[in-house]
Amino acid sequence: MKTVTITLANPPELYLEGQNITPDNFAGKKAAEIATLDVWEGKMKSPLGKYFTVEGEGGATAAETKIIVRGDCTRVKRIGQQMTAGEIVIESNADMYIGGWMKGGKIHVKGNVDSFCGIGMEGGELIVDGKAGCHLGSSPRGEWRGMQGGLIRVAGDVGSDTATFINGGTIIIGGDADIHVSTHGEGGTVIIKGNAKARVGGQMVKGDIYVYGTIENPLPGFKLVGEVEQEVDGETALFAHYIGDLGERHPVSKGKTVYANIYTRI
Repeated sequence: MKTVTITLANPPELYLEGQNITPDNFAGKKAAEIATLDVWEGKMKSPLGKYFTVEGEGGATAAETKIIVRGDCTRVKRIGQQMTAGEIVIESNADMYIGGWMKGGKIHVKGNVDSFCGIGMEGGELIVDGKAGCHLGSSPRGEWRGMQGGLIRVAGDVGSDTATFINGGTIIIGGDADIHVSTHGEGGTVIIKGNAKARVGGQMVKGDIYVYGTIENPLPGFKLVGEVEQEVDGETALFAHYIGDLGERHPVSKGKTVYANIYTRI
């Protein structure tokens, strides 16, 4: 695997749209070619090299390309968007849409990310050492397909509307989650190792939610059906098991109604 290191040397005054910062776009290119890739500051298109210094060269394919991003990227959006393979390491905070629609590979953010990260994700891994904003692993606005596959792991807290319209994949949250988790969920798994504020699983049809802490305001559409021992993220624990959302229509499989599941640790 070959490594390309880009360092933010000229921070943008506005926010920078960096969707071309992917192993797919860097693969097969020398540093000088990578520096000519387009980025947008507001409506103005500029070469990547206007903002970043570029060292190294891409591998022959995306899978053979690693990107290290240095400097404060709080104003840089869309890094890793639609990537299919390879690796990106962001050594600071980053803005919105990190890993949006990604299909494969791995992104590791060593700080915090803003909202809409991992939206529409189909595969790969998005690892965040800090906190995440709202709409993590959700559907884009106006779209009914959210996260479909892959893994998102956030060490800290997350904002509201996590996993809206989730269809597959796994989201693991090390801290607390704000309101609205897996709204309209039709699959996938969300694990919250802290507390959840409210409206967890609203209008959820299928899928699983695990809450290690407390749910501040549980929805009345979920019914307690018993206790169950489950292995979750490599750890076995006892959970109270709820099914729902009972106000929704649910599919029938082999003569049995399929419900969404909420598990709260006992």
